[in-house]
Amino acid sequence: MSDSWTDGILLKIANIIVYFLFLGSNVYTVAAPHDIYFTSRDTYITPAPWAFLIWSLIHLLLLGTIIYQFTPSGKKVIIDGISWRFPLLGILNAIYVNLWASHHYVVAFIFALFVSSAVTHIYYIVKKFHTPANAGDEVLVHLPISLYHGWTTVLVILTAFDAFGVNALTHPAGVWTKVFVFLALFFLEATAATYAFSSPEGDLPASFAITWSLFAIFAHQNVHRSGFIHWSALVFAVLSAVWVFRGVYGMFTRFRGGSIILDEERAPLVGGHN
Repeated sequence: MSDSWTDGILLKIANIIVYFLFLGSNVYTVAAPHDIYFTSRDTYITPAPWAFLIWSLIHLLLLGTIIYQFTPSGKKVIIDGISWRFPLLGILNAIYVNLWASHHYVVAFIFALFVSSAVTHIYYIVKKFHTPANAGDEVLVHLPISLYHGWTTVLVILTAFDAFGVNALTHPAGVWTKVFVFLALFFLEATAATYAFSSPEGDLPASFAITWSLFAIFAHQNVHRSGFIHWSALVFAVLSAVWVFRGVYGMFTRFRGGSIILDEERAPLVGGHN
C-alpha cells in the first residue's frame, strides 16, 4: 500500500509550525546584524558577524526538508525516523536564540547544550539508520542535519565564552584566556577532523560549518587584540580547511563510484534468492 501525504499529518503540521517559529527566531538575529551582533558580548573567540549567515543556508535547506516530508521517501526518514525530535529541536533552538539575543548568556549556554544534544540525537539516527537512497535524502535531510550539527558545536563554544569569558572590549587577554581560547580552537579543528574521518567519504557539511566559523574568528580577532589568538585561529582554520578538502575528495570518489558500489553490495542478496 502506497503512502498518502496525509499519513502522519499531525506531525507534519507540527513540523511546519515549529519550523516557522524556529525560522522567525533566527531571522530576528540574521535580518538585523547591527543591533544583535555588534551589541552582544564581544569575547576573544567571537567571530565576524558574517559567520552567522550560515543560519540562512540551514534555514533554506530545512524549508526543503519540510516540503520533502510529504513525499514517500521524505516520510520514511523525517516522520518515521526523526519523528517528534524535530519539533523539540525547533522549540529548544528558538528559546536559545532569544535568550542569547537578550543577553541572558548563562541560561543561553544551558539551552545551547540542550540544542546540541537534540541535534546530536537526530544526527545519529539519520547517519546510522537512514543511508541516503536518493538525491532528496542527501540534499534535504543529510546536508542540513550535518550543517546543523557542526554549527551547534561552534555555538556551544561561542556561548560558553559569552557566559564565562572576559569582555574583549574592556579586558586584555590574559594567560588563562589565551589558553582557554587555544584549547577551544583546537577542539573545533579536531572536531572538523573527526567529521572528515567519520565515514569513508567524510562529513563535508559539518566540517565546512566549523571551518567557516574558524576563519570568521580569525577575521574578527585581529592582531591588535591578541596576536597569539589571531594567528592561532588562522592556523586552526587552515588545518580545518584541509579536512574540508578531504571531504570534497571523498564525495567526488563516492559519486564517481557510487553506482558500482551499490551494485556490488546488492549482488549477494540477489544471488541468495536464486
